[in-house]
Amino acid sequence: MAEVREFTLPDLGEGLTEAMIVQWLVAPGDVVAVDQHVVEVETAKALVEVPCPYAGVITARYGEEGAEIPVGTPLVTVAVGAAPSDGGHEAGADGAQGAPGDQGAPSAPGAAGGPGAAGGPGAAGGPGDGRGAGAGGGGEGGGGATAPVVAGSVNGSGTGARPPGGEEASGNVLVGYGTQAPAARRRRVRGPLSTVASADTGAGASAGASQGAPGRGAEPVAVISPLVRRLAREHGVDLREVSGTGPDGLIMRADVERAARALAGGAPAATAPATTATAPTTASGTVRRIPLTGLRGTVADKLSRSRHEIPDASCWVDADATELLAARRAMNASRTDEARTDAARTDEGGKVSLLALLARICTAALARFPELNATVDTKAREIVQLSEVHLGFAAQTERGLVVPVVRNAHTLGAAALGAEMSRLTEAARAGTLTPADLTGGTFTLNNYGVFGVDGSTPILNHPEAAMLGVGRIAEKPWVVNGELAVRSVTQLSFTFDHRVCDGGTAGGFLRYVADCVEQPAVLLRTL
Repeated sequence: MAEVREFTLPDLGEGLTEAMIVQWLVAPGDVVAVDQHVVEVETAKALVEVPCPYAGVITARYGEEGAEIPVGTPLVTVAVGAAPSDGGHEAGADGAQGAPGDQGAPSAPGAAGGPGAAGGPGAAGGPGDGRGAGAGGGGEGGGGATAPVVAGSVNGSGTGARPPGGEEASGNVLVGYGTQAPAARRRRVRGPLSTVASADTGAGASAGASQGAPGRGAEPVAVISPLVRRLAREHGVDLREVSGTGPDGLIMRADVERAARALAGGAPAATAPATTATAPTTASGTVRRIPLTGLRGTVADKLSRSRHEIPDASCWVDADATELLAARRAMNASRTDEARTDAARTDEGGKVSLLALLARICTAALARFPELNATVDTKAREIVQLSEVHLGFAAQTERGLVVPVVRNAHTLGAAALGAEMSRLTEAARAGTLTPADLTGGTFTLNNYGVFGVDGSTPILNHPEAAMLGVGRIAEKPWVVNGELAVRSVTQLSFTFDHRVCDGGTAGGFLRYVADCVEQPAVLLRTL
């Protein structure tokens, strides 16, 4: 008595939990051998032909082509040890030699064009029993069949319902497991079904011979990606008619999309040119490539190195600069006209610029927090603290951003700092800075407020360990002595190398700078 067993979708590996039924390889009533492929499914990774671990007759199959099913869902039920259907018996008894089952179905090994094509060795019923080539599902080599065996090809005695050796199940569910069948191969795409052979004693042989010379439709389709196959199905594109533009004619996604557009417009897909992959373009036109050379290339290399090597961090604070602006006006008002030089001139005609005052505040802060006037020797794994402050400041020119360096800035007062910074700025704009003017800095001051922005988190100027950024000065409401007033407020941003200090040191430095901005009298003892 036959035992009905259920075969479910197995775990296909790689954490995949579902698959889509692409094509059924068997139908109810078909006889299958152990590890014969019964369905082709598509996962997110690949197309997989699923082998059935049972030998017998397919009694039912579940799911339509195109349906998504989870792992563990029933695929087919198999009557293990069952005899084939009556129709198959009659077909064998009538001497049709499997003709009804030969309609476009490839025969099992040893059936098509071989000695067993017309009842010879390798046919289902044994040597010389007169059964046709279509009965390859149960003879020797039947376990290696790479295509479904239809019910009409079963021999009349019903012995083809069991695999060689009487095995009913292999216990395996994926390709290449456990049986002596040849290694499974990827199923080729079949062309149009061949004409049904006439029901005479030579029909089986003629059908096998006709399949020995496949046409163009039987050639494999050069597609690797399951997504490309799915896209083709969704748009009704026949992949056999698509010319691939990938390596060795591989069909790419763009090829399918082009074919789909051609179908929608009524044009043949095969006429699409295979050289559509040209230089990249954007919606606005052809891409323009600018070489990273000269100053732009140097800046790019240095900033990239800084971002790659230095674990930087930033903190910021708003400061009331009203008193600092008043102090600058008072300092400039005390100067005589003869002492005013272009080198120290500002937009208001004063001798000392605001940037010069901020530079002086920085040198005073570095004297209190010398840990920040340092660099890191990565090879020796040492922090190198420097006794001299060489102050760099960012200057924007027509050639790009440069950072001239004021040597020994810690020895200069506000006026001298302003004069040197003005000289270096003019040289930068004229393009006459020397390499010595652009190297050797230990700390950088960045006045990005000139661009009308409030704050920033700048990239450190490698190999320096710290940088102070100053935003624009804007009129804002501010609480002064418990009352609301309109004050000139700026934002101070401080970026530092976290290898040389912790947040406490960085916060102390920034707070000292903010106190000097809000109360310039703090600097009197160092001026």
